Amino acid sequence: MKISLFIPCFIDQCHPRVGISVVQILRRLGHVVDYPVAQTCCGQPAFNSGAWEQAREVARHTLEVFRDAEIVCIPSGSCGAMLKVFYRELFKDEPEYEEACALGEKTWEFASLLVNKLGVTDVGAELNAAATFHDGCHGLRELGVRSEPRALLAKVRGLRLVEMASAETCCGFGGTFAVKFPMISTAMGEAKCAAAAETGADCVISLDSSCLMHLQGLLDRQGSRMRCLHLAEVLANNAA
Repeated sequence: MKISLFIPCFIDQCHPRVGISVVQILRRLGHVVDYPVAQTCCGQPAFNSGAWEQAREVARHTLEVFRDAEIVCIPSGSCGAMLKVFYRELFKDEPEYEEACALGEKTWEFASLLVNKLGVTDVGAELNAAATFHDGCHGLRELGVRSEPRALLAKVRGLRLVEMASAETCCGFGGTFAVKFPMISTAMGEAKCAAAAETGADCVISLDSSCLMHLQGLLDRQGSRMRCLHLAEVLANNAA
């Protein structure tokens, strides 16, 4: 299968290893990976800020870039929700509405692609650690992705998953929310870090590098040794 990658801005600029890990995993499974180099931001920051016309300008470019893609994989619940859910809202009553719906239909969040589209839960990964999982808001609430990452982690050799009490509670990042309301964002993040620490886990795993960047920054400031890892980074750690 030919799979086209949409790489979110946070991964491209701050956490490129996540994108590399996705490529390694998909190739390990025998798929052809395509990366359209003309891709840019999906338009979510402008969309969330109410600047919809500016968001449409960016989103139109995304529609064009991925027009001929067979399958689009996004290692992010946040950007995945933008393409699958919010493009329909953004382009309602616009000429591009049907094309936006078509892109949404062929777009898959990474964990959901593996489990629900490709039928894979065991990718031969190994990580000798205790981990807890953070459910990002968009992946959980907009895409309904919850069991899929846990099914994948259950097959990682040496990994012990310990659920935190507030796994489904927002970490406080929220993109522009963290910029507009930094004190609230920090307080929410600290509560999430405390819940993760209570599990005694070595690392926090999630589907969004933005959430993980927020949490890792807070953990580092607290002097914690806990690491934040994207699911793809864990799965790319090949047991072989």
